[in-house]
Amino acid sequence: QVQLVESGGGLVQPGGSLRLSCAASRIIFSIYTMGWYRQAHGKQRELVASVTSGGSTNYADSVKGRFTISRDNAKNAVYLQMNNLEPEDTAVYYCNAAKITGAYWGRGTQVTVSS
Repeated sequence: QVQLVESGGGLVQPGGSLRLSCAASRIIFSIYTMGWYRQAHGKQRELVASVTSGGSTNYADSVKGRFTISRDNAKNAVYLQMNNLEPEDTAVYYCNAAKITGAYWGRGTQVTVSS
């Protein structure tokens, strides 16, 4: 069974940084588009950033210039470096692995930005 396990969430002050990690197992990691999504309380889940198997990246406008997604195919891992965090970034962050035939989700990690 495919597993995506997120880590690195926590409580951080505005302006601070966090690095999220997602470890994937039981998939051919390199062929998947990997993404980070988030869901704030009472809101719909939204795409934060994604990186294709070829390394092309895409970001939500709200995080451009602050967040960086990267992947390490040798480690079956994808990362999200989050800098200059804002209270509006508070959400549960989910790792996603997608290809044409379907997608997998992790269980999420909480990120709270508060003073």
